[in-house]
Amino acid sequence: MSPHAVGRRRVHRSVVTGLPVALAAALVATGTASAAPSQDARVVRTATLGEIPLGAFSNALLPGSVADDHGVKLGGIGSDIYPAGRKGEYWTVTDRGPNGQIKVDGKKRRTFPVPGFDPAIVRIRISGNTVEVIDAIPVTTSSGKAVTGLPDQQVRDEAPYTYDARTPLSYDPNGLDTEGIVRAGDGSFWLVDEYGPSLVHVSARGKVLTRYVPEGLNLTGTDYPVVEALPSILQHRKVNRGFEGLALLPGGDLVMALQSPLSLPNAATGDASRTTRLLRFSPRKKAVTAEYAYRFDPVDVVDPSEDDTSELKISSVVAVGRDRLLVEERTDKAARLHLVELGRRANILGGRWDDDTTSPSLEQLDDPATAGVPVLSKQLVVDLGKVAGVPGKIEGIARVDRDTLALVNDNDFGMTDGTGAFDAQGRLVDSGIKTTVVYLRLPEKL
Repeated sequence: MSPHAVGRRRVHRSVVTGLPVALAAALVATGTASAAPSQDARVVRTATLGEIPLGAFSNALLPGSVADDHGVKLGGIGSDIYPAGRKGEYWTVTDRGPNGQIKVDGKKRRTFPVPGFDPAIVRIRISGNTVEVIDAIPVTTSSGKAVTGLPDQQVRDEAPYTYDARTPLSYDPNGLDTEGIVRAGDGSFWLVDEYGPSLVHVSARGKVLTRYVPEGLNLTGTDYPVVEALPSILQHRKVNRGFEGLALLPGGDLVMALQSPLSLPNAATGDASRTTRLLRFSPRKKAVTAEYAYRFDPVDVVDPSEDDTSELKISSVVAVGRDRLLVEERTDKAARLHLVELGRRANILGGRWDDDTTSPSLEQLDDPATAGVPVLSKQLVVDLGKVAGVPGKIEGIARVDRDTLALVNDNDFGMTDGTGAFDAQGRLVDSGIKTTVVYLRLPEKL
């Protein structure tokens, strides 16, 4: 790969790893053994990411972007995973960076301990029981500056604070909470973002070409083109629950998954609902061409230890045919994969369910199918909660071959919530959870 793939300048690379020297020096490989097999599906390989200081990683891509990483290591690359074209290699993407929550005067504040962190596209290689970082591309604005992971708009997003929740930070209209990734045939990338929610087209070198957002969002002050091309109903997305899954269909269309039901008409409705939405986008037409209603299983079916419906999320969608998807339903502790067919008759785009004055809303319906909504049919492929060796909070899934999947978790950069996340010196008290890739062998071919 060209050395220009990291940033906009040529950097010296380690002969052994292909990493910038600063990253290679920081990398300490670790690994774990594969888990015992289960009756139906089984883990056949496990690899973990070593420790790379986040400051060294970020500053190798965009010099001077991180002044103090507070002891945080590179993580969060498990937001999604996509085959890179070579055996054992994948494209991954970070989310907005280390963040947590601390209560102050009874109210939770969103903390960003490394506010200069820039979301990055990271190429990895699975080598033995180790996840190697072999390249990284910073996501930048039109002028080459970091997009950052800070919230966009005061009227819609949580207020950002420093690591100790004491000092407010500035909003950043360029900010992206990137989650899903696919790579187009021309080498460019498509990402999805939770803030807008938005679909983001990124060049092969990481420059944002266009950010597609809901109609009426009125996002101003960005250093890249913004196009209001998504249904306005998406402005009702739950905070921190925008788009999380992204799939590239064989014909070139994209499918975006809304992580959680819309807060329509209010947050309580969204928290109690089991109906979320998938959207189909044509890069050729630069428009949404279909929308689908997707129904979660009851939360205690997905995760027997959970009784809060608001914990249900879609984190990954993977194309397995012309109009077929694997859809991951999860909580933070368990997940199930379903096979879904995107039938033409299931398209609800532009109808009454895209009108936020419709009452009851799609999200309020106890049983959308009996109300005449063409809910997508689905077939359970595997219950990951019953497979030994699968880590929690799986957010990325890729096909290795017809009966093997690569799964990656989001380790949240080793962060936890609360005042105990950092010690008295302001250094991270690491959770010990590692970024882990597991290969899962399915009992039947997809």
